[in-house]
Amino acid sequence: MTFGLSRVALTAALLASVALPAAADQVFNRIAAFPVASNLPADKDKLSTTSAEIVTASEDGMTLIYSDSPLGGIGFVDISDAKAPKAAGALMMDGEPTSVAALGNKVLVAVNTSESKVNPSGRLAVVDIASKEIDLTCDLGGQPDSVAISPDKTFAVIAIENERDEELNEGKLPQMPAGDLVIVGLKDGTVDCASLKHVAMTGLAGIAGDDPEPEFVSINSLGEIAVTLQENNEIVMVDGKTGEVKTHFTAGTVDLAGIDTKSDGALKFTGKKEGVLREPDALKWLDDNRFVVANEGDYEGGSRSFTIFDKTGKVSYESGPSLELAIAQIGHFPDKRAKSKGVELEGLEAATFGDQKYFFVLSERASVVGVYKDTGAEPELVQLLPSGVSPEGAVAIPGRNLLATANEVDLGEDGGPRSHVMLYELAEGTPAYPMIRSDIVDGAPIGWGALSGLVGDAEKAGTLYAVNDSFYSAQPTIFTVDATQKPAVITSALPVTRGGAAAQKLDIEGITLDGKGGFWLASEGDPAKLVGHGIYNVDAKGEIKSEIGFPVELIAGQTRFGLEGITSVGEGDDQTLWMAVQREWKDDEKGTAKLVSYNIKSKEWGAVSYPLDKTEAGWVGLSEITAHDGNLYIVERDNQVGDNAKLKKLYTVAIADLKPAKLGEKLPLVTKQEAHDFLPDLKAATNGYVVDKLEGFAFDAAGNAFAVTDNDGVDDSSGETLFWQVNLKGTN
Repeated sequence: MTFGLSRVALTAALLASVALPAAADQVFNRIAAFPVASNLPADKDKLSTTSAEIVTASEDGMTLIYSDSPLGGIGFVDISDAKAPKAAGALMMDGEPTSVAALGNKVLVAVNTSESKVNPSGRLAVVDIASKEIDLTCDLGGQPDSVAISPDKTFAVIAIENERDEELNEGKLPQMPAGDLVIVGLKDGTVDCASLKHVAMTGLAGIAGDDPEPEFVSINSLGEIAVTLQENNEIVMVDGKTGEVKTHFTAGTVDLAGIDTKSDGALKFTGKKEGVLREPDALKWLDDNRFVVANEGDYEGGSRSFTIFDKTGKVSYESGPSLELAIAQIGHFPDKRAKSKGVELEGLEAATFGDQKYFFVLSERASVVGVYKDTGAEPELVQLLPSGVSPEGAVAIPGRNLLATANEVDLGEDGGPRSHVMLYELAEGTPAYPMIRSDIVDGAPIGWGALSGLVGDAEKAGTLYAVNDSFYSAQPTIFTVDATQKPAVITSALPVTRGGAAAQKLDIEGITLDGKGGFWLASEGDPAKLVGHGIYNVDAKGEIKSEIGFPVELIAGQTRFGLEGITSVGEGDDQTLWMAVQREWKDDEKGTAKLVSYNIKSKEWGAVSYPLDKTEAGWVGLSEITAHDGNLYIVERDNQVGDNAKLKKLYTVAIADLKPAKLGEKLPLVTKQEAHDFLPDLKAATNGYVVDKLEGFAFDAAGNAFAVTDNDGVDDSSGETLFWQVNLKGTN
């Protein structure tokens, strides 16, 4: 079956993902973000790597428990006030926790204790949630992965993966010992280790049948266990009471069309892949006959899709690339993963809220949660939720209208976001996210990301233009944004070309109008990459008409932190371009950065010195510059995220006071006035952590102010782009 949806069907599917619900509809919105580093034990360095992977909830729904593999423990989060989660400590497990599942006032923890891939071992620990003490452990005889508890709480099942060594023989199967399934009885609210039994999984799969690697388990109300053998591309059904293998079937293949298959610095949804093995990871029952699998892939497959099967193996629904393309619409498609498995759908959760059945599909690489209504037939994609970096697991708490995700990547050592547990609430309202999305053109979404500069149209209120930076080096683009809609809509994309081809060696960080239907662009240079600092004039068709490099007097003090914005002051023969240099250069006074001027008619360069604020951590620089109503508006920010972010502000400099000196001379120091603090905006926008890269700010023709953040092309980033109208005192 080929999933290159018709243009009409694709458009309808994608638009459904971002359409606003009718008034009084219930929607999920994020209400809190909990950094799991808050649970680090006192004897650990505060930058120790942490990871929230699989998450579960206590029976009363007041405590979250997550596995933290790099820490070697499990973490507890007090969510009695879900909008203000509190650290409740961590418990070291003397091994690598791989999964957790709550049982009454206990939590079952699968712990990997393997010496090596060829000598796997593990145990199941029972932990008392209140005391945070280990009650008992059972030897599992192998390396565990997923754990699940039957709905009637009479038994638990653990997938013993005994995973392969990806460094050995290029990771090819088979690699012994084989994995299997462990079923253990539950009695008096705890585990009965004496009842533990192994269920063989060998001889079932058509791919490496002698080396099954069970990945994920789920149990329906009939006590039937569904097991994914991810690398073997097989699904097995087991009777939980007897341990008998009832049936098994291949997960099959998918033909994909209209996808991006090249990690080339461009987003082009025109490729195809045929016969792709699904290789499912997570699995969740939707009822006693149907279950959904997330086809992450691992060994030789990964179809970027999810599939609904019935328990005989019949496909009830195949998503194909529809979710991936909807994700691309909101700027979350990870181009660096395009040649591999794209968005990599990995985790799942399913639950009934009120009378409505939902399931949630987690994209590891796009850091997005797809919210689907289970209709019993074709599911309905109703929302895309922003998550932390790489969501791995999720748990629904319908009794409190809550959903929690565990996001595994911790970039704290690199100054990036930490691993987080995110909380969402189902309530009446409208979705807070996305704040900007793209339209469908010729049957495919306009690919976008890494927005780095913004300018308003001269005449049409609510119309703005944005540019992307060098993350999309093979696709420099000017985007038209309709900000009158909510979310804002990218309605068209204008390629920046040189000689008719995509312009190379650009890192566009700023854009302004040229007054002739075209634009001036500011490109940040990087000597190490042979990218020069400069400004470019493009016409209404996107073709570069002139290129102006920096004069030698300016280049003399260069670093790689160049232009981050450009704006125009004056008109006609009296037009001067003003540009913001991001950070202090070698020839700058300490604690200052340059505002550089270029007179278009006289071709004269000049500059003034701008005083930078100081912060305790990281660096401070300029991100944007725009002229409006007698002032230059300048975005100044630090490079910190989350609670460490202290400076995200807007300052003004009076244009009348700008007296640029010639380059090489002592530069006059300008006076700045604070106009707006963006930190409250960034904190309140979607209740996530504060992102660092506020990079675009502009006024539209009516004087309304707008701001946008740069999502780094979803590379070591949650992929979130915040776009909003800024409430400035004294402006519209």
